[in-house]
Amino acid sequence: QVQVVESGGGLVQAGGSLRLSCSASGTIFGVNAMSWYRQAPGKQRELVAAITSGGSTNYAGSVKGRFAISRGDAKNTVYLQMNDLKPGDSGVYLCNANVISVLSFVANNYWGQGTQVTVSS
Repeated sequence: QVQVVESGGGLVQAGGSLRLSCSASGTIFGVNAMSWYRQAPGKQRELVAAITSGGSTNYAGSVKGRFAISRGDAKNTVYLQMNDLKPGDSGVYLCNANVISVLSFVANNYWGQGTQVTVSS
């Protein structure tokens, strides 16, 4: 079994900052890419930022220059530093981890439950 857990969301005023954390645990052999998505009411889930096991990153155009994704030393943890937050950044932020199971050595995507980010104007 693999579990993915996010933390760090909350309520912040526009222009403020938040740091989200996500950890994958369980029967893990290795973790490939880890990503952050967000889901706003009435909108499709969108990719916010992604990072490979080698450290290559990719960002949505709307967050470039404001958000930074990074991996922890243990490589099963990912962070999202969000600066200069705007009301349009509000939503549920979900972590996705592409995990290689120690039981099967097959990679699958696992999702966390999400953490709410609300930016007030």
